[in-house]
Amino acid sequence: MTDTAAVEVLADVHRGVGRILLNRPEALNALTTDMVAAIDRALAEWEHTPLSAVVLASTSTKAFCAGGDIRTIREHSLAGDAEASERFFASEYRLNARIAEYPVPVVSLIDGVCMGGGLGLSVHGGFRVVTEGAVLAMPETGIGFFPDVGASYFLPRLPGAIGMYLGLTGHRLDAADALYTGLATHFVPRGGLDAVADALADNAGDPVDVVLNRLAGRSPVAESRLAEVRGDLDRAFGAATVGEIEKRLRHLDTPWAAAALVALESASPQSLEITHALLARGRQRTLRECLSAELALTRTTIRTPDFLEGVRAALVDKDRAPNWQRASLGERTLPS
Repeated sequence: MTDTAAVEVLADVHRGVGRILLNRPEALNALTTDMVAAIDRALAEWEHTPLSAVVLASTSTKAFCAGGDIRTIREHSLAGDAEASERFFASEYRLNARIAEYPVPVVSLIDGVCMGGGLGLSVHGGFRVVTEGAVLAMPETGIGFFPDVGASYFLPRLPGAIGMYLGLTGHRLDAADALYTGLATHFVPRGGLDAVADALADNAGDPVDVVLNRLAGRSPVAESRLAEVRGDLDRAFGAATVGEIEKRLRHLDTPWAAAALVALESASPQSLEITHALLARGRQRTLRECLSAELALTRTTIRTPDFLEGVRAALVDKDRAPNWQRASLGERTLPS
């Protein structure tokens, strides 16, 4: 672990609770290979420690974790070092699997942005606490990539066609929508987050769910905007192809459908096809099978013109409007 990673990931055990704090606020806690390794090392060291829980949190209210550090990935690509990017994804996916299989409860405290790799850190744990400032999304199709970090496992298991909708459009969820979909398990007001670790330590004999419910404020789940459009969402995004999804959205002719169409039209056509195929198969796979398929797909996707263009536009262009390739995809490109 580098000295930088030691500062960007703070880990300790306090009163029987493991605490991991992401501390790279200037980059919205975007994950580097060293940060992933530091988190993984801490969890490995604690596996045989008698803990009541592990808490994952951020030192910043702006972000829990904005995902993988695409700036570094682009630098690797420009330097012709795709293997360095592959190492990052491989280590990240191993960490996702470790969190899912961890022997004690993992509690993520999500305040601010939680996207891509941030969901990989949180959703595989048993408890995902959101505040009124939480914003969750899987925005990968907007940069020529696909929802990874086990998203091909957890998105298809959300109610109805919600997972397909989130994976294809990159729609941003607030706390109410996160709770409605099940991506979040509990709501605690921002001012109460600092009390979570102490409450878990003070009540080590109580179920984590019970402890978190004692800290919870009034849940905003009844205000979910996704709940209001759920019928239309399931009809449109339950279609068998991306083309049929777009057709059904046009037929609906509602503000929600129009916004969903705009999101699809701004995404990489390659990414949409890959994502649809990946999520359609995910319900029949285990998490480890999903992560293995994602890693194999990553190796080819990070070399495609759409990914390189999507990352370039996200980092360089003011309007963030990539010039996607419009050629049809061959079967070799789609996940098996």
